[in-house]
Amino acid sequence: MMLVSTISYIDRNTLAVLIPTIMRDTGLSVEQYAWVVSGFSIAYMVGNPLWGRLLDRWGVRLGMLAAVSLWTLASTAHAWAFGFVSLMLLRIVLGFGEGATFPGALRTVVQTLPESSRARGTALSYSGGALGAVITPWVVTPIFRAYGWQAAFLFTGAVGAAWLGWWLWLSRVPALRAAPVVQSTANVSWRDPRIWAFIAVYSLGAAPLGFVLYTSSIYLSRVFHIVQGDLGYYLWIPPLGWEFGYFFWGWYLDRRVATRRTYSQIFTFGLLLSLPFALVPRITSLPLLLFALFFAMFTTGAFIVPAIGYATLIFSTRQTGLIAGLGAGSFSAVTAIVMPICGRLFDRQQYSEAFLMVTALPVAGYGLWRWLDRD
Repeated sequence: MMLVSTISYIDRNTLAVLIPTIMRDTGLSVEQYAWVVSGFSIAYMVGNPLWGRLLDRWGVRLGMLAAVSLWTLASTAHAWAFGFVSLMLLRIVLGFGEGATFPGALRTVVQTLPESSRARGTALSYSGGALGAVITPWVVTPIFRAYGWQAAFLFTGAVGAAWLGWWLWLSRVPALRAAPVVQSTANVSWRDPRIWAFIAVYSLGAAPLGFVLYTSSIYLSRVFHIVQGDLGYYLWIPPLGWEFGYFFWGWYLDRRVATRRTYSQIFTFGLLLSLPFALVPRITSLPLLLFALFFAMFTTGAFIVPAIGYATLIFSTRQTGLIAGLGAGSFSAVTAIVMPICGRLFDRQQYSEAFLMVTALPVAGYGLWRWLDRD
């Protein structure tokens, strides 16, 4: 599951890495690109809870086989995208298929690991997203230089096809067919304010993650004047913080007694660590900028991993696919709303306003969680 989340982020991040060249070749503006990201995010938002329910009913083996097949075809077809409309349609299909990634990961964690190891298991399976974002620039840039940006998408399709062949063999293990042990009898209910508390702290706390992932290449290109062929040397650094963040916060959480007080403390840490992100546009040193983006992505782990633990502590583990889908889907909904606004601000070179707006979102998420987290 770590590898499939890696592949999903290679597929989605290839566009982000190559977007300066793709914008030049297709005539897209930053705002149009942001709407493409928004289209992906809306489809991803819809796909997450839907795939979560399907995985809870069908099982991981069949559900992931269907989802990865769909998104692999969509990713490969990006090689023939020629403009805004075709790119938007392909991103919508890709986003819908990739909605199964984290519901499948969490369902696998619950079915194969004891409760004492689940935070680290969640961190490991979810960390593939960060790993994919780290390695994509290193893999995609040489392919781009040698064969052009279209060939990079053919590569992503080949990687997805290879995983599908391995999954057919691996997913026969009995643990993936067993019913999970239920520690809680509470089912997800829209009337329960705690489900909204989970959605708020996950989606808004993680908002800087999507912003950094989708805009770093544009910011480095326009503000620091780094050309497309050299972006790959830098774009792996920010998501490395995301990778470290997952493992650090997962390790920290497993060392503590899982109570709502524990989650409150970690969310408070995340809030305080997220505030310096607003100062990024004042940075003129490239190494310091990369560290700031690295640190921002590291901090999002303080919201994502504990939020999943918080939800699985309260709600039935039979609904883990749905819980993961609601978390990732709500994050995608926030990204869908925020990115077009940020794209317009970037077109106007209003970078300070964009970073300040994104910094305010974890503050709002924390405040909503504090207000809604009640019995």
